[in-house]
Amino acid sequence: MVRRSGGTSEPEPLPAGRPPSLADVAALAGVSHMTVSRVVNGAGPVRADTRRRVLDAIDHLGYRPNSLARGLATGRSRTLGVVALDSVLYGPASTLFGVENAAREAGYGVSVASVSAPERSLIVDAVDSLRRQGVEGAVVIAPHVAAGRALETAPRDVPLVAVADTDEAPVPVVAVDQRDGARRATEHLLALGHETVWHIAGPHGWLETQVREEGWRAVLSGRGAAEPPVLRGDWSPRSGYEIGKELIGRDGADAVFVANDQMALGLLRALSEAGRRVPDDVRVAGFDDVPEAAYFSPPLTTVRQDFLSLGRKTFERLLGRIEGRETPARSVVPAELIVRESTGMRKR
Repeated sequence: MVRRSGGTSEPEPLPAGRPPSLADVAALAGVSHMTVSRVVNGAGPVRADTRRRVLDAIDHLGYRPNSLARGLATGRSRTLGVVALDSVLYGPASTLFGVENAAREAGYGVSVASVSAPERSLIVDAVDSLRRQGVEGAVVIAPHVAAGRALETAPRDVPLVAVADTDEAPVPVVAVDQRDGARRATEHLLALGHETVWHIAGPHGWLETQVREEGWRAVLSGRGAAEPPVLRGDWSPRSGYEIGKELIGRDGADAVFVANDQMALGLLRALSEAGRRVPDDVRVAGFDDVPEAAYFSPPLTTVRQDFLSLGRKTFERLLGRIEGRETPARSVVPAELIVRESTGMRKR
């Protein structure tokens, strides 16, 4: 049982509206201020029974350490920053979740600065804002070409790592191997006997658009297959639907690699309305493996990105920079092709 230094078992109530302090924890546990500090910061020896009394007091009071004060005392805030594009798109949102999850597992807090657009000034201001908050380092989720360029003028006194599939960023980058993922999807469709594979790409300016298209082109070129014109959407199901209606009239468009699952969903709807059966008449593969992909009609063959592994690797690279260790310029997480009914065998 937690006891106060005076021997009573019931703590006196705190004044209304005042959050518990480290001194309140010390008084309730019957230990010194320094002992509580050692337990909270994981610094210095503390007897097991004493540590338990302190932890019980923290739990009873609902005490939350002041990260700023702790940072001043230890030189480590154990807080990381993340600059993220304000987006509901599956990829950027899942990347943010992966980074936050890895940081929490390691006992780090995360402060997120969202930007409304991938503009240089907004990203630089976001990094600067996080720096002023005392973060030890920051991750910039940079799926857009402009975001990568913005890092060239970002503050240099805070360690940075970018999540971006590019070799041109001025800081270490971590990425899912999206080019290889696109290659796997395209090769899979060709291996089913199609003469070529059509591609519904994402919008200009996105790194994912660029590298997925490059992976698709490389396979067709390497196989000597004809390269159909790229059909470009905006990541939304609506754009996939509108492109699908256009694609229905194209000769030989019986295999389609779509740059994300949401556009693939729109394509499947357009094909269904036109009486085109998937996979009997047209085979479709997407990218991302959104949670709903297995429940599309038919279930969608797609490329899975391991965002938890991406988050862990990003956290490891950032921690290495914070601690002054040598960090690879580029780290890659493999992509995985998930084969489902949308590319199943045709009925004879």
